[in-house]
Amino acid sequence: MDQFAERRDRLSKLITDGVIVVPAGHLATRNNDVEFEFRQLSPFWYLTGFGEPDAVAVIRPGHEKPFTMFVLPRDPKMETWTGLRTGVDAVQEKFGADTAFPTTELEKELPKLLAEYEKVYYALGSDKKLDELLIDQSVKRRRMSPRGDKHLNEIVDPMPVIDQMRLIKSAAEVECLQKAIDITAAGFDIAFKSARPGSFEYEVQAGMEIEFRRAGSPRNGYPSIVASGENACILHYISNRDQMNDGDLLLIDAGAEYDLYSADITRTWPVNGKFTPEQKDVYEVVLAANEAGIEAAKPGEDAMGVHDVALKVLTQGLLDLGALTGELDTLIKDRGFLPYYMHGTSHWLGLDVHDSGVYRTGGRTGPSVKLEPGMALTVEPGLYFGPFAEDAPEGLKGIGIRTEDDVLITEDGNSVLTSAVPKTVDEIEEAASAD
Repeated sequence: MDQFAERRDRLSKLITDGVIVVPAGHLATRNNDVEFEFRQLSPFWYLTGFGEPDAVAVIRPGHEKPFTMFVLPRDPKMETWTGLRTGVDAVQEKFGADTAFPTTELEKELPKLLAEYEKVYYALGSDKKLDELLIDQSVKRRRMSPRGDKHLNEIVDPMPVIDQMRLIKSAAEVECLQKAIDITAAGFDIAFKSARPGSFEYEVQAGMEIEFRRAGSPRNGYPSIVASGENACILHYISNRDQMNDGDLLLIDAGAEYDLYSADITRTWPVNGKFTPEQKDVYEVVLAANEAGIEAAKPGEDAMGVHDVALKVLTQGLLDLGALTGELDTLIKDRGFLPYYMHGTSHWLGLDVHDSGVYRTGGRTGPSVKLEPGMALTVEPGLYFGPFAEDAPEGLKGIGIRTEDDVLITEDGNSVLTSAVPKTVDEIEEAASAD
């Protein structure tokens, strides 16, 4: 629990002029009386390490008892059905809460914790009950201000501060991230060996995800994309139902989760073990863009520069492949690449697969964030010659390729955390041909 306490202490040094309220997630109905699998909200987990639903964390910087938790009380009848709860007493002992209350007392006790504060740091819209409670408190305190109550003057979103904290990973976080990546790499090894002409996308997915579970990942970081043939040109294809044909490429974009940290890896390979000349040409362009993006990911460099460097390689590749004509700089300026490359090259990675943190300061046209040691990001260029790319050269139609690595910024450059997963043409063909 020391790392969670350290984060709360650090947050309290960054926010000193108000009380911080952060809600946990809630159970959600999937259909009828079946609920979705519960996974804790990342900001709440980041500050508490507490994995149960319906909790609220209250942090009062500078207070002699700064950390309060509201949690579900023990209930033998409910616990018989849904599993043991930590409860009010144990949450202090196990999770470091200075004080704790059952969630049934939230409406009574939370106003007392807020009474001396004129500013509350809370993300409006993150929890309906807390939204209503805080707005109600603002109204009540305004009405009672003639009798001495302090106005609740401001409700301020704390997420920009928390997000900035999450952007720099600790050694413990990097360890969790690397474990998630290693598990995912083992799953990809199974996928390389099991994908064959005539097999189905879901069969490959099943073998890969069995390995995820066997290796200790309780869930995926996101739904696996297992896309063969033209399906690889659908960026978030997740039906994974089609049969694979001789000559098809298979694109898998998947990530196991470990201790709530998610990997995010994409590889594309021929299901028969051998690229066609056209497939190889496109693959080499995407690989070159991937490697250029990784090379650009260094301390002090622009985060958006990773995309810019990869985009230049991709656009030149499209010229070389005959998919575009014109001047390179003009095509980039006029976004002529969009029919074949319509997404960014990079995103932050951590507790969320698209992790918290801005890429620019001051809005969409502001300067790029500078990369710093401890930041983790993906590098995932691709080219897609799908049904909407009507002007694609005939020999390239139906080809969709993406190559994605997970990269940690270090003091002297970067570390490619996914380096164990085959990536060059020779490595890919060897892995795809193995029994």
